[in-house]
Amino acid sequence: MGFLKGKTAIITGAGYAKLENGKCGSIGYGIATAYAKEGANLVITGRNVSKLQRAKEELETLYGIKVLALSADISAGSDNEAIAKGVVDKAIEEFGRIDVLINNAQASASGVTIQDHTTEQFDLAMYSGLYATFYYMKACYPHLKATQGAIINFASGAGLFGNYGQCSYAAAKEGIRGLSRVAATEWAKDGINTNVVCPLAWTAQLEGFEKAYPEAFKANVKMPPAGHFGDPESEIGRVCVQLASPDFKYMNGETITLEGGMGLRP
Repeated sequence: MGFLKGKTAIITGAGYAKLENGKCGSIGYGIATAYAKEGANLVITGRNVSKLQRAKEELETLYGIKVLALSADISAGSDNEAIAKGVVDKAIEEFGRIDVLINNAQASASGVTIQDHTTEQFDLAMYSGLYATFYYMKACYPHLKATQGAIINFASGAGLFGNYGQCSYAAAKEGIRGLSRVAATEWAKDGINTNVVCPLAWTAQLEGFEKAYPEAFKANVKMPPAGHFGDPESEIGRVCVQLASPDFKYMNGETITLEGGMGLRP
């Protein structure tokens, strides 16, 4: 442990979430926990202030790190570039450096066909996902260049496989994949490593969906080939820890698919 001690990571969409069994209940919080266990100081963002504050309290108490929790909502009609820059400026003010940027936050309207999708629903996915990733990457660039750091962006099988009823989500995620590949090309000379993770994890949201709508869950949520869903902390979070390692510079521009724990291992 302590692989990331003294380093700083920004993780978007990392509010507190737990499963009924007490394990991490969201990808963002799972990544934050994995990074905290390695000694990294964290900047976590999200829209729910109470969830951010609870995450801060638990991570600081359990792992002895420092967490800066910042409310930030990239959305239509906002000065989004200023919002992202504000988060980055506060991170530098607090910690003096940024070593890893993890763009995990994403909102969307699922189950809505292309024909029924509204502009507002499409904007929700684009701004919270694609635009947020773009603005945070731009704001973090000079600081990641200084530390020769890493960018880890999140895409999805929804875009890779064209999931029914997820047009805006899939479009945002494919946009993120394209943006990430360009960054890998343009910023490799600066020592910045950029990769994409496409996860399928068991989360509190899925857990609640299964309980509330068991028939819909059975019809729409398919078990991965490995026979279990990915664990947000021990599998997806640990992969994100690995991608912050200098040993993985050769993976610049790669897409890593994690279904039921398949992929890189610690």
